Amino acid sequence: MCAGKGIIHAEMPVQGKGVPEPRGLQLWVDLPKEFKMVEPSYQELGPESIPTAYPEGEDGGISIKVISGKSHGVESPVRPLGGCWFFHVTMKNAGATMFQDIPAGWTAFVYIWKGAVNVGESGPVNDAFHTLVLSNNDGETGVQLTAANDDTQFVLIAGEPLDQTVFQYGPFVMTNQEEIQKTLMDYRTGRNGFEKAHTWKSKIGNS
Repeated sequence: MCAGKGIIHAEMPVQGKGVPEPRGLQLWVDLPKEFKMVEPSYQELGPESIPTAYPEGEDGGISIKVISGKSHGVESPVRPLGGCWFFHVTMKNAGATMFQDIPAGWTAFVYIWKGAVNVGESGPVNDAFHTLVLSNNDGETGVQLTAANDDTQFVLIAGEPLDQTVFQYGPFVMTNQEEIQKTLMDYRTGRNGFEKAHTWKSKIGNS
């Protein structure tokens, strides 16, 4: 979802008797300042539509869901405003290893969802539910990742740095206080993307 100049929405995990407890990740990405006031939009990409890369072939032990960006010759149809790559990696067996290219200078991190991961050729073992911030020194163009346990899963996320100030108030993110004040006024008065802010009801949230 690209919030652009303003959007009201609801997101509710499905819960109920006999339904597995929902688990998910949500990533907020700051828009480049020149795109802050674009029209809001959605790019729907269901599980069956996410392209998958297989660095060792389809019979190998590594699969990469390319949610955004490109990996091992596979590119996502998602088109973010600004550079943003998002991969969900599954490694079936301990010792499985891969190298993922990352554009030079980009900020990147790994969040381990399950199992354990080594970064580089001799890095320590990092267990599940840890975030690993990767270096982006001159000359570095990617990262080597190795599963330390069977059935290891993690996300690898990389973004193009933005040379801009971040000014945040509640769900609103702009570049200075004046822009935040204008956005709050737009919300209160139902203007500039918030025309239905005070009458819209959520079907899934019943509110």
